[in-house]
Amino acid sequence: MKTKIGIIGGSGIYDMEGLQNPDWVSVESPWGAPSDAILTGVLDGVDMAFLPRHGRGHVHSPTTVPYRANIDALKRLGVTDIISVSACGSFREELAPGDFVIVDQFIDRTFAREKSFFGTGCVAHVSVAHPTCDRLSEACETAGRDAGITIHRGGTYLAMEGPQFSSMAESKLYRAWGCDVIGMTNMPEAKLAREAEICYASVAMITDYDSWHPDHGAVDITEIIATLQGNGSKARALIAKLPGLLGTERAPCPLGCDRALEYAIMTAPEKRDPTLTAKLDAIAGRVL
Repeated sequence: MKTKIGIIGGSGIYDMEGLQNPDWVSVESPWGAPSDAILTGVLDGVDMAFLPRHGRGHVHSPTTVPYRANIDALKRLGVTDIISVSACGSFREELAPGDFVIVDQFIDRTFAREKSFFGTGCVAHVSVAHPTCDRLSEACETAGRDAGITIHRGGTYLAMEGPQFSSMAESKLYRAWGCDVIGMTNMPEAKLAREAEICYASVAMITDYDSWHPDHGAVDITEIIATLQGNGSKARALIAKLPGLLGTERAPCPLGCDRALEYAIMTAPEKRDPTLTAKLDAIAGRVL
């Protein structure tokens, strides 16, 4: 199998120097329209696909991002590995604005989003005990260090609904829970990637200390935007090194991310809803 790297990120992340044969492709999905067209191309011999999570011009809020359509569209394009790049707040003094964190756990506090491709008529349960792929996370860590980024391996991401930032009480609560960073977009993205049998890694780009920090106070959006701009160039440097680390040939995932549906579907074949199973052609066609 050929490697195809999918990058889900914000504006500027997909403006990659050296991307050959760039082409914005519109992908139709039975789950609705994706956030935007997807920029495809080749970087150092490896196929790439860049999806602006909020759409170009930032038109989708964290709640209205069409997460299912986005993952389905990347699956239809043949993406084998997804790297999520997103802005986050920090709950730890040592995780400073400008640093990156390779997330490996999530606490999902979102409540207004569709979180599964499956449901009535075709029920499935996948494991997200380890929601990110260690192999892919290791490549992101190596790429980040090679790019000179201050990067931390491992961390728990609190996914909040938003779009407002946390109150101080909430921020202190999440910090007491042992969370490391907070963001609004990695859930249900990571869960859906697992259902789609695509390896997923999360790179959290820290922009601020959220509202718990006594010396920083409330989140300042102007400071966040300034830090975001610096983080964007770092993220492009990290992404540029991934093709060389992941290579053109894709072996089966040693952790089984690409076989997550092997025993997950519970509904008997004769009881499955044909309308739903038709929508699952890309996501679960391998097992259906």
